[in-house]
Amino acid sequence: MKAMVYSGLKNPEWTEVPAPGVRDPGDAVVRVTAVTICGTDLHILGGDVPEVEVGRVLGHEAVGVVERVGPGVVALREGDRVLVSCISACGRCRFCRAGVFGQCRGGGGWVLGHTEDGTQAEYVRVPFADTSTHVLPDAVTDAAAVMLADVFPTAYEVGVRNGRVRPGDSVVVVGAGPIGLAAVRTANLYSPGHVLVVDPVPARRAAAQRLGADAAVATAEQAAAVVAEVTGGLGADVTIEAVGVPETFELCASLVRPGGRVANVGVHGRPAALHLEQLWIKDVTITTGLVDTITTPELLRMVAAGRLDVEQLITHRFELGEMARAYQTFADAADTGALKVVLSR
Repeated sequence: MKAMVYSGLKNPEWTEVPAPGVRDPGDAVVRVTAVTICGTDLHILGGDVPEVEVGRVLGHEAVGVVERVGPGVVALREGDRVLVSCISACGRCRFCRAGVFGQCRGGGGWVLGHTEDGTQAEYVRVPFADTSTHVLPDAVTDAAAVMLADVFPTAYEVGVRNGRVRPGDSVVVVGAGPIGLAAVRTANLYSPGHVLVVDPVPARRAAAQRLGADAAVATAEQAAAVVAEVTGGLGADVTIEAVGVPETFELCASLVRPGGRVANVGVHGRPAALHLEQLWIKDVTITTGLVDTITTPELLRMVAAGRLDVEQLITHRFELGEMARAYQTFADAADTGALKVVLSR
């Protein structure tokens, strides 16, 4: 089969690899019908995730059709159309029993495209298939469903829910990539008082306002001015970091009010300064996290009911075999205007 393989720094390769089979009793093999590319994949190519070995099939988001199941699988049948979650859950360990699947200690967590071969391929082996896939209703398209494999649950859980967005809150989202835009969209489920987005790219600022931001600015100085005006100089109730570089984390910490919440979502490859000399007295809560995907069923119900349009984030569509072109388009987002790309067959 063909798959997108990590062949070293800045070097993904669409090439022939052995097709996966059932290895463990709880496995399913899924024929991939739709897949997307994540900013984390770009972090891998940039060397920010050193655990990923050369030769690994990339990708952790997919929709497909179950081809084979192991003898231990009870909830899936061959022919089921499923969403493959970015997080695999053993379902038995301490963390899985608490619904914290991202911290699974039974062989799951973020494994696809990380420590096990991933989804950017014609077929993928899904471990713990009963607890790591979702059978899809007919009302949810492949393109919509693949937006729920990672980007929307991540923004919703690690950004909006960890930040405890509440009605009337002032919210700042730093970074208007796919995660930041999904945070804007899901923050609005809670009727915040004001949502400000900070991003240097004009097209992304425009997208943020289409998705529900009240204002979008390009610089930290502009953000500070807007926050001061909206909050009477107090600071934002919630700031959400959706980039993953030191400067954006530090901006979020500087814009939050006393007693406010900073929710870090971005994948960081470099140390960021934590200015405790300023923050220690402010009673600020800072959260980090890997998505658990515990809200995926909730998001699926909203999409199926027509209450959440997740396909608004899709800007480019490709055939599965156009993986190299899709990567280039996604990586050159400043020039192409790409938000999310979807590859289908």
